[in-house]
Amino acid sequence: MVWKPHVTVAAVIERDNRFLIVEEETPHGLQFNQPAGHFEENEDLVTAIQREVYEETAWQFEPEHIISVQLWRRKPEYPTFVRICFSGHCHNHNPNQQLDDGIIATHWLTREEIAASQHRLRSPLVLISVDEYLSGQRYPLSLLKSFLDLDHE
Repeated sequence: MVWKPHVTVAAVIERDNRFLIVEEETPHGLQFNQPAGHFEENEDLVTAIQREVYEETAWQFEPEHIISVQLWRRKPEYPTFVRICFSGHCHNHNPNQQLDDGIIATHWLTREEIAASQHRLRSPLVLISVDEYLSGQRYPLSLLKSFLDLDHE
């Protein structure tokens, strides 16, 4: 069997000192997470995070920066994740858009409310990413290079 990490994307979205959080069904009960999900075939990373935010929150997302690239594994027997965390702004909310399966609700929470809910966070990366954002950590999107469907003759 070939080992490979799961590639995921996540978004830290702040508005009026509150962060957009999804409440989702997981094998461990209802938990909080940033809008996030798996990178899919034939997508670039920016398209992936825009799609995930829309599917999970019904907001159109414009990424502006990369906050961090995170490598995470809960335990040795669990999968390993490479998570690219973006920041940016939302616009054009579609209240008629059905949210992704498993998403119960979206919330705008303060950093303190997120920290007070640590027992319900999907992973420690949720609060770590908010804190990285609040510390001013930002990297340009130009770090990302996509070379899809190149002709290799």
